[in-house]
Amino acid sequence: MPRLTSFRDAARSGQFLITAEVMPPKGGDPTHAIAMGQILAPWVHAVNVTDGSRAVLRMSSLAMATLLAHHGVEPIYQVACRDRNRIGLQGDLMGAHALGLTNVLALTGDPVKAGDCPEARSVFDLESVRLLQAIAKLNGGLDLGDRPLTDGPTELFAGAAVDPLSHSWSGLKRRFDRKVAAGAQFFQSQLISDFDRLARFMDEVAAGCDRPVLAGIFLLKSAKNAQFINRNVPGVEIPQHLIDRLANAPDPLREGMAIAAEQIQAARQLCQGVHLMAVRREDLIPEILQMAGFSPRDLTPPPMPTPSAIAPKTTPSDRAATHA
Repeated sequence: MPRLTSFRDAARSGQFLITAEVMPPKGGDPTHAIAMGQILAPWVHAVNVTDGSRAVLRMSSLAMATLLAHHGVEPIYQVACRDRNRIGLQGDLMGAHALGLTNVLALTGDPVKAGDCPEARSVFDLESVRLLQAIAKLNGGLDLGDRPLTDGPTELFAGAAVDPLSHSWSGLKRRFDRKVAAGAQFFQSQLISDFDRLARFMDEVAAGCDRPVLAGIFLLKSAKNAQFINRNVPGVEIPQHLIDRLANAPDPLREGMAIAAEQIQAARQLCQGVHLMAVRREDLIPEILQMAGFSPRDLTPPPMPTPSAIAPKTTPSDRAATHA
């Protein structure tokens, strides 16, 4: 199967990048996930396929990413260290290359106690920095133990997660620098609720790294949804003014889409892309992008928004990044 490289090419050429996220099915039928990928494909550079996100059991991300690629949707194959040792991880990465997958997001993985299989045993033989190092070695024709790959190197475009809302600024910078040194070629952020904090991150941490950073934009469907996130997602603080907007809107879902479009415009002034998350409503992402000024198959940035169109400033929030 031909290798899909438009995301890598766009990242290297400095384009404004747009990615979105789909979850593999919980079961053997990938029809819905494939349909969502095909809806997103004309609007995004690539579609992330999650790997046991929140430690919830779902179909293999490697299998789902391969299915999307076979249907013409360029995937970003997420791989987490929680469930496999270095033998399994390296084997899957070599398999991903052989299956024509190019883009990989290296993650440590959420703790099993957060998910639906709390009795499972965690592996964590590696974490995301060591996984990035392993990918760099595989691309150079060696395994993690510096033994030659007798049947040829891989060609993987590796990225990593970053959390600009982390409560530890020095820890955030140290880990970001380690990921760059380990070979991360792009970064996708966790949900951003504080754009002042993102601006500071771009100025003080990411400046000069020459790696695209994509801001995580999450579709809030209602005030109840935003409050649920504040209660259940560690470190995330959806600001009260957004909760009030959702609560007072005649159509909260449409208001959430408008908020997401404003946040895309805000992120565009600060970094090189956005990563869109609309859990179970991925079909709304094209309309959100259209509201933000983008057109299908035209991923050049729209005109710079006026200051009044930018998402309101928020107060800093502390966030613990346990899975980046």
